[in-house]
Parts: sequence; structure tokens; C-alpha cells
Amino acid sequence: MNATQEKLKALLEQALIAAFGADFAGVDPILVTASNPKFGDYQANVALSLSKKLGLQPRAIAGAIVEKLDVSEICEPPEIAGPGFINLKLKTAYLEAQLNAIQADPRLGVPAAQTPKREIVDFSSPNIAKEMHVGHLRSTIIGDSIARILEFLGHDVLRLNHVGDWGTQFGMLIAYLREVYPDALTTANALDIGDLVSFYRKAKLRFDTDEAFQETARQEVVRLQAGAEDTLHAWKLLCEQSRREFQVIYELLDIKLTERGESFYNPLLPGVVEDLDKSGLLVENQGAKCVFLEGFKNREGEPLPLIIQKSDGGYNYATTDLASLCYRIQQDRAKRIIYVTDAGQSNHFTQVFQVARKAGWIPDDVELVHVPFGLVLGEDGKKFKTRSGDTVRLRDLLDEAVSHAHADLKTRLQKEERIETEEFINKVARVVGISAVKYADLSQNRTSNYIFSYDKMLDLKGNTAPYMLYVYARIYGISRKGDINFKELGNNAVLLQHETELALAKYLLQLDEVISSVEQDLLPNRLCEYLFELSQKFNQFYDRCPILQAEEPQRTSRLILCDLTARTLKLGLSLLGIQVLERM
Repeated sequence: MNATQEKLKALLEQALIAAFGADFAGVDPILVTASNPKFGDYQANVALSLSKKLGLQPRAIAGAIVEKLDVSEICEPPEIAGPGFINLKLKTAYLEAQLNAIQADPRLGVPAAQTPKREIVDFSSPNIAKEMHVGHLRSTIIGDSIARILEFLGHDVLRLNHVGDWGTQFGMLIAYLREVYPDALTTANALDIGDLVSFYRKAKLRFDTDEAFQETARQEVVRLQAGAEDTLHAWKLLCEQSRREFQVIYELLDIKLTERGESFYNPLLPGVVEDLDKSGLLVENQGAKCVFLEGFKNREGEPLPLIIQKSDGGYNYATTDLASLCYRIQQDRAKRIIYVTDAGQSNHFTQVFQVARKAGWIPDDVELVHVPFGLVLGEDGKKFKTRSGDTVRLRDLLDEAVSHAHADLKTRLQKEERIETEEFINKVARVVGISAVKYADLSQNRTSNYIFSYDKMLDLKGNTAPYMLYVYARIYGISRKGDINFKELGNNAVLLQHETELALAKYLLQLDEVISSVEQDLLPNRLCEYLFELSQKFNQFYDRCPILQAEEPQRTSRLILCDLTARTLKLGLSLLGIQVLERM
């Protein structure tokens, strides 16, 4: 809720008490943004909800509230509409004062959290010895944006990359490489990631069809878990090889992460089993140690267990996730732990959280949140794959986006008869291509699937990154044309006269409300919607109001509106992990 809404809400609560007594302290005035601007800016709907309790008509209740309501410093006189809505319209002088107040504020009026918390965002999480693919795109981009927003608000954020770096697949891969390419297990960089992936696939095929090889692979896992020097050295080399490849992607996407893989929690797994056993939650089922939970059944309708320790003594993902959960609460001191994974893992996390709560591991002041997301689909509406049916490599997808942006820019420069250096073209293509991919993902409600289309995401019109980057560049075009340094505008007064100036001003002042809502619901698409709407309102203002040609003091006032819009776009886009360009 933004500062204006908070002030109005407080004043409405005071009026409720003055009109109907102290019993109404704390009653929500149900203050919302007006659905239609012609009725005002805000609407209080509390009168309708109190009708039955007070035994009065809603309009009569609204009248009694308005009689005691003093919003004269913020709004025009309140109006009662329909069955009892209280409509509030912000005063132009109030809007001008608010904009004047945020001019010198680098945070543009967005307050830092009053009680900063230790928050963990668990995202990206690729598997060692496999290439990052399109399936890692959403977790990486959504998780980064959530982390950026929480950091901006002043929370102490730990960005964790829970990589798959332990388990049977390593025994399988090491056993196979001992036969076909032993140098890879002793020498750094003996293989590139493509070869490593190819060997992994062959090892998996062998593992699935050859019982003798299965046993050899299992023995390698035992050696790894026991800390055998040669196996451990081979494992470290394979991890480092993958890590370097992951870092190329993370640098391209400007992503910062702290790696803490599954192996980190391996020493803690026996303790998880012991604690669950002591708490009476463990049940032996077909030789495996399990926890049975309410609401989980198989296709036959029988209770579905969460396996904690397999019959052969091995552990499952759930065991590692429980160990990591305990560590993050007890050692990292996290108060909110956010897991950004695909929606297909929702049941898994529901079960893990439920086990942890039953075991008494989750303090009352710790919040666990699974942030699920849908699939990336091709233009045929099916899972996004290459023409040969393989999963799309993330590096290829990003390179292709930059290539598309490069071609689009070349075409536009030819049409505009503009000549730019190759350095300029490459930089713009990289920023636009990567930004387009990020924004296309973040602008969707994360719970939905979305169709991946280079043409749509690179469109200069519509709800795309290039559209907003173009608006930002347009504002800097105004500064270049008028030889204006926005930083030298000083604290001149904003004067709002035209309707498009008022509409833009009101929207600029909603940034704090939007960021606050994303902090709570972890839906970055709300910030995208805000930035898109802001860009549209700026273009309407730009089309209808002369800026450089206007007389003073209107000229400076409009330049300040330009500057505030550019700064808001830059800040908002940075929270999505998107760079801006002063020229495109």
C-alpha cells in the first residue's frame, strides 16, 4: 500500500470511529483504486459491508463517515456514489507536492522495509554434467528478479543455487569415463561440456541396460560417499567443468548466485532420519523408511509415502531438502525461504514442508514459500524443443535472441538511413536480445505456461522490453535535442495542468505500492504491467504536450516529468534484471 493510500486509510478509520464509536477501531475501510478515473482516484467500500451490522442503508452510513472525514489536505471534497461508495479525488496541489518531494530521492519515494529480514531465494539449480536448458530459464530469471526486489527493499537476501551435484548419476558417469575416457577423471578441462553431456547420456543408457555396469556404478557412489581420493578428485573435476559453463550463462544474464549443492548437505542426512525416527514419524514400508502424510494417495487410492531413506540405505531428494531446510533455519537464520521451481514440484514441496512442520522444525516466525511456474511452450503450443525434438540449450536460446535483435536493428538502421558503429550495434543487440527474453518471461503470470516467440518479444510495440527501452531512449533523445542535463534541473516545482500530465503523475506515485505487492505475492508480472502502463501514459503525455517548445515554468516542469519517468523505468527494469539504453 503506498503512502497516499496509508494516509487515506488512517483518516477513514478515524472517521469511522468518530461516526460510530470506538467499537469500529480497526475496521478495514476497504479502500481501493477507483475502477474508472471519472469517479476519482480511490474508492472506499466500507459502507456496504457495515449495512447489516448497523441496520442502516449503505448511503446513510457513507454520509455519516463523510461528515466526519477530513481529507482536505489530500483530496477534493469526497463524493458518495451508487449504493454507498465514497469516491476520493486527489488534489492537483497534493500530487505536485508529492512529485516535488521524490525528485531528490534516489529511491523515488519507495521506503525500505521497516523490519528487514533474512530471506533465502533458492533458484536456478541446474544439474552437474548436464547443460542448462530452456527448463532452467524461468527459475533463473524469476528467482533473480524476486531477489533483486527483496534486496532493494533492504532485506538480507541469500541467493542459493541448489545444484544437483551428488548421487547415482556421478557413480554412473565416473564408472563410464573410467572405461572410455580416463583422462577426464584426472585432468582439468579434458572435456568440454558438450562431450560431457554426450558421455552422460551413453552412461545412462548403459546403466539402464547392463546389470554388471549398474553394480560398478553403485560401487563408485559408495566410494564417493566414503571419500575415496581418486573418485572424489574425479567428482570435483566434473563439477568444476560444469560450473564454468553455468557461469557463462549467469554472466550473460547478469545473475549472481551462491552455489550450495546437494553434496553440501550430505553429512546431515543421517541426522534427518534419526530426528524423524525420534519424533515417531518414520514408518518402514517395503524396507524403506517413510513418512505418511494426510491428503497424499496413489492412483489406487492407497496412502502415498514420502521416502526418506531407501531400502538400500540411500537417500532421496526429500531427505536432502529436509536437511537443507533445517540448515537454512538453524544456521542461516532465515525468516522466509523461497523455492523457485516448476509447478510439477508443488506436491514435493507440500510434502517436505508438512514433514518439517510435523517434526517441529519450523518456528512460528519462519515462512516457507514455494514459487511455482508453468512451462515454456513453442509456437505450436507444445513443450519448447529443437526441430530434432531435443530440449533447447539455454545458451543457444540466448544467442539466438541476440542474433534476432541484431538483425532487427540492422533493418531499422537501414530504413532510418542511420550509420552506427559495429560496437554500438553489438551492444544494443545484446541488451535488447537478453532483455527481451527476460521480460517475455517475467511479464507472464508465472503460474501460467507461455509461448516463446522471438518476433513477439522483440516487437517495438506492445508489452515488451524493447518498447520500454525505446521509451527510455526517447526521453534521453529529448535531453540530447535540448542539450538538457536532467541532473541540473534542481528542485524546481512540478506544475500539472494537462490531463495527460495528471495521469502520468498519479502513475509515477504508485511505484511503492507495486513493489510492495510483489514483495508479498512474488509475482514480478505486476511490476511489468506497471512499467508498461507507465510507458503508455508517458507516450500519451509526449504526444499531446510540447516539452522543449513549452514556455517556462511549464518547460522545466515537463522535463522533470520526463526525468522522473526515465528514473522510474530504469529502477523498475533493474529490479527485473534488465539494463537500459540511452540510444537504440
